[in-house]
Amino acid sequence: MKIITKTDELADACQQFAKHDYVTVDTEFLRESTFWPILCLIQLAGPDDALIVDTMADGLDLAPFFELMGDESVVKVFHAARQDIEIVYNLGQLIPSPVFDTQVAAMVCGYGDSIAYDQLVLRINGAHIDKTSRFTDWSRRPLSQKQLDYALADVTHLRDVYHSLTESLEKAERAHWVGEEMDVLTNIRTYDMPVEEAWKRLKMRVRKPLDFAIMRAVAEWRESEARSRNIPRGRVIKDDAIYEIAQQRPSDVQALGRLRAVQRGFERSRHAASLLEVVNEALKTPKEDLWPVPRPTRSPEGSGAATEMLKVLLKLTVEKNGVAAKVIATVDDLEKIAANDDADVAALRGWRRDMFGENALKLKNGKLALGFIDRKISLIDLEMSEAAE
Repeated sequence: MKIITKTDELADACQQFAKHDYVTVDTEFLRESTFWPILCLIQLAGPDDALIVDTMADGLDLAPFFELMGDESVVKVFHAARQDIEIVYNLGQLIPSPVFDTQVAAMVCGYGDSIAYDQLVLRINGAHIDKTSRFTDWSRRPLSQKQLDYALADVTHLRDVYHSLTESLEKAERAHWVGEEMDVLTNIRTYDMPVEEAWKRLKMRVRKPLDFAIMRAVAEWRESEARSRNIPRGRVIKDDAIYEIAQQRPSDVQALGRLRAVQRGFERSRHAASLLEVVNEALKTPKEDLWPVPRPTRSPEGSGAATEMLKVLLKLTVEKNGVAAKVIATVDDLEKIAANDDADVAALRGWRRDMFGENALKLKNGKLALGFIDRKISLIDLEMSEAAE
């Protein structure tokens, strides 16, 4: 087993990987007590070689790795890529490209919604992965042989998974479907939400525009604090505290200290002073500058029943085409289609519209029907039935 601890070794290895069409990639990291993930290991494998990069080795420069991640001639293969790509972006300020996510490809190939890596490996090549090292402390040194074996298996088996899935996609002529999903994974906004949009992570528990202004301001303050102090958002203040601050509008230390959702003693900290400045500034917002509180769109009467019909149609579509439901449409998508024929959802665009969207609109508008025929639910084309008459 090759373990890289020096920059020149990493540079040589990455040069070799760059000669191939693809490289499989995985990372081990810790995030429980920090805002930014602590990268502990990188695992890489090409067609003929595999290695582990000890990212915590003294003096190791990851520049050769980031160069490989940006090499457009090499496909970077991940399983459930989002967190790995986020780490590369945060540390290297780049998005790996091109990318192939085997979890997404597996959904397109009929392996169900968000299949776990060990289950996918088992189903494709029959190999069993020992998961007991999954939640170990990857920052502690030395690492055990069991930990190293587990880490390396995450990229060596991934080669077989990649080959199998790409072959299936080509046979089914679905490779471009996965390509559309990769566009989301490689979009910088997936990993770099502006701090002023931090409020979008929260639930709408406010009713008044001024409360909403305070909620937005406090959410932005918390996001900035969490990033600068490198601690989880909840350790700055919890979501419930943001809602209570927005509704109670504390303007001084005494009022802040009376709030039940605010951690006891927080009002005496130096961070409380900056929070109160943010709250008091939001309280000064002129009425004409206040944003309206976002309200969920009220669904038309009967759309609930239409959504239930669309769920049945989606299940039929999944069974017929061997594609995970999650790839075609979410429940939220179905609700939007039930409410609006022109809903801005992926299910009404591209291959999803051809496979599901057109029938969804026909079913909703009475041009298709569901029937229980020969002990199974089937689609009945009402337009063809009328023409036959």
